[in-house]
Amino acid sequence: MTEIWFMRHGETDWNTVHRLQGWRDIALNDVGRHQAERLSGRLQQAHLEQPFAAAYTSDLQRTVDTLTPAAVRIGLAPILDQGLRERHYGVLEGFAVSEMAAKAPPEAYAAWLSRDEHGDVGHGETLRQFHDRIISSVQKIADRHAGERILIMTHGGALDIIWRHAHGTALTDKKRRAPMLNVSINRVILDGDHWEVVEWGNVEHMAEPVGNDVVA
Repeated sequence: MTEIWFMRHGETDWNTVHRLQGWRDIALNDVGRHQAERLSGRLQQAHLEQPFAAAYTSDLQRTVDTLTPAAVRIGLAPILDQGLRERHYGVLEGFAVSEMAAKAPPEAYAAWLSRDEHGDVGHGETLRQFHDRIISSVQKIADRHAGERILIMTHGGALDIIWRHAHGTALTDKKRRAPMLNVSINRVILDGDHWEVVEWGNVEHMAEPVGNDVVA
């Protein structure tokens, strides 16, 4: 059994306008950097109560930079794993959701909108390929850390895949049934190939001081 604290990176300027980032290496904005510091206090507090054995992150800078303050506080070197990246949205990357219908390549937009798990977004990943990459990457990490508690910093799309997999929700279901919040803590227990969500969307650390944080 492995307990994983999954987290989404902090805010970027592209998040604020709902622009598809995918594999584009977009930096945190000032809000995102503040969020990362607040999250680090919560993770330091949790580490003192029960140590984390390892800290993994997608290799994109928005996730690395969100995890780094916590990694420094708790003394764990971040392990970069490309398998934890956001979905590769192909030709759709860089488009804001509000402009896609008018400006994006029609076939790619239709594939994205339909949630067809084999739909081609043009030089990117199908939804099924993305699902299989995320689940395989997480399962390998969990198997490596049986009996331990670890951190994984990833992306909103990846969290959606994780939540659906744990609940047996179809990829084609267009309704998002759980929040995918920036710097949220989402705890999942993996016991072999059984995944169980025990907490989701916790951002209490953004509302109250934690650990050594001082609210100015």
